[in-house]
Amino acid sequence: MSKYQHIKEEAYAANMQLPELGLVLFTFGNASAVDRDLGAFAIKPSGVAYEKLTPDSMVILDFDANVIEGELRPSSDTKTHAVLYKEWDKVGGIVHTHSTYGTSWAQAIRDVPIFGTTHADHLTVDIPCAPPMKDSYIEGNYEHMTGYQIIDCLKERNLSYEAVEMILVGSHAPFTWGKTAAKAVYNSAVLEECARMAYLTLQVNPEAERLKDTLINKHFQRKHGKDAYYGQ
Repeated sequence: MSKYQHIKEEAYAANMQLPELGLVLFTFGNASAVDRDLGAFAIKPSGVAYEKLTPDSMVILDFDANVIEGELRPSSDTKTHAVLYKEWDKVGGIVHTHSTYGTSWAQAIRDVPIFGTTHADHLTVDIPCAPPMKDSYIEGNYEHMTGYQIIDCLKERNLSYEAVEMILVGSHAPFTWGKTAAKAVYNSAVLEECARMAYLTLQVNPEAERLKDTLINKHFQRKHGKDAYYGQ
């Protein structure tokens, strides 16, 4: 058995959740899982239908996106995953989708506003949208620079990748991450639902206001604060 089998299994399970949760259509997305001790991550192969995936079809790469193990070509977004793993050492899994509502906000190049407590249960800020990539980056090492597009956006806004585990890449689509691949999938579903709710909120009331700070702090702290009391 491959010494990478555990991350193959983890990446496979994460990828299979994406169509189940309605986050991908056809092959429009990918998930990966990392083993820091081995210095490697597993990711979905490029263009393979989800129903044809197996754990052993996952491709193993190092943090410079060099293939270590696997017969298939890795996802076309592999270099983005590699950059994020290399730069952010607390990330254990990454997901990229073209989910409908998240991608719509990304195409509009707009942050997803924090309108309600569902959003505040997970973040205290709007879901950020990184500005569109420079032409020189697009024409160069595109997927590699997408990673830095994400990193630079959070840096410029003074946001921690450990606190904000999701982003929209302007003119493109969502990326999420977490301490595990399963958490990255969870964050992807949360992003999509918050994006959907925000869109619908603006249809009901185009002048809807941002959730007030007291409610943001209350809902976030009761779930994540030192005196959290949500859950068992």
